[in-house]
Amino acid sequence: MPSQFDLTGSVALVTGGSSGIGRRMAGALATAGAKVVLVARRADKLADTQSEIEAAGGVVASVTADLMDKTVIDDLYKRAAEPFGAPTILVNGAGVNLREPWQDVTLESWDHQIHLNLSVPFFLSRACVPGMIDKGYGRIINIASLQSYRAFANSMPYGASKGGVLQLTRAMAEAWSKDKINANAIAPGFFHTELSAAVFANKELAEHNARMTAIGRNGELEDLDGVTVFLASPASAYITGATIPVDGGFTAK
Repeated sequence: MPSQFDLTGSVALVTGGSSGIGRRMAGALATAGAKVVLVARRADKLADTQSEIEAAGGVVASVTADLMDKTVIDDLYKRAAEPFGAPTILVNGAGVNLREPWQDVTLESWDHQIHLNLSVPFFLSRACVPGMIDKGYGRIINIASLQSYRAFANSMPYGASKGGVLQLTRAMAEAWSKDKINANAIAPGFFHTELSAAVFANKELAEHNARMTAIGRNGELEDLDGVTVFLASPASAYITGATIPVDGGFTAK
């Protein structure tokens, strides 16, 4: 009997796949047997990630695209489906946090964060839905945040966008689960990535964040592997509309 966690035959589209959480999730999906299509704007970083996944035995392709260009979504879906066919798994991993004091937020910086963190996951997911329906299987994994639940300083637009991701995930589940497309989100705690580099550059702050967890440490990227494969796999068939904190118990305290 095949494993409930075996992703052989699946095609996974991962935005933000060239670095950080997206890169790690792409590798986990490839290890579980999925053919992976990486999307990011930096071609050199994409090439590095593709080489890393291929060296580990994974099957992977890359698409260079700037998701801040509001005209790219439909074309991006077509390009992403070319290497292996229509994606049955979508990881909306691309994101940005400009960490501006509220006084410094402009219409442009607000729109930048809302668009990439909230609008792109909706419109790209919508583009993927017909192909998932045709294949009779779909898994959408959004990236929420501690800020989906709590407020942090200098992150008002980011917090608004990530609060929106939590509700967007529920709305996706309500709309599409009847078509065998499950939508869930992962809410990471503090992981050392490009996005959180400023946090980890402050040793006292990083140690404080670790103490705030129930486990007593900040996240390691490998902590995301299991939940990623689970939410992408048949094992999660009766889970939809959920946001799962992967935060060491930060939100439990």
